[in-house]
Amino acid sequence: MSRMGRIVAWLVIAGGLALLAVAVVIPRVVGATPYVVLTSSMQPGLPPGTLVVTRPTSGKEIAAGDVVTYQVASGEPVFVTHRVVSVRYDGRGELSLLTRGDANPVPDEDVVREVQVRGELWYSVPYVGHFSDLFSPHERQLGIFVVAGVLLLYALVEFAGALRDRWSKVPHRERSHA
Repeated sequence: MSRMGRIVAWLVIAGGLALLAVAVVIPRVVGATPYVVLTSSMQPGLPPGTLVVTRPTSGKEIAAGDVVTYQVASGEPVFVTHRVVSVRYDGRGELSLLTRGDANPVPDEDVVREVQVRGELWYSVPYVGHFSDLFSPHERQLGIFVVAGVLLLYALVEFAGALRDRWSKVPHRERSHA
């Protein structure tokens, strides 16, 4: 492989590993959760296909202007990521949030209770969510391990080849066989 080919290969490996890190590894290590934006309600900042990573937060830390991800109904796998318009407490001291998508002209119809909140936006990565939509959760998990394994194996093979090339250039009398 030419030198330019190796540079490109290493850049692809580094890019793939960086993508895996921001989409999978970092969220798991810190207890955050990745979600994919499916609609245009948060445009232009979070267009469809954006991977949003939220980390858990308590209701006391949420303020107007924060972006939160919440579960629409208990037991259902439907989540919404919207901006908090206002924070309210009822007579019993229970928190409720009024939310709105940035592209929506009016706030959401239903208020969000604290138990529905899955986390506050930590960071987002545009376009990465499109890849996620192509596969089922099981296929994504399997694919992540396969891609990571292939990239790691390729990196090890390249590293071993570089060591072998370097070793072969060392004169025989300077080699230590102890």
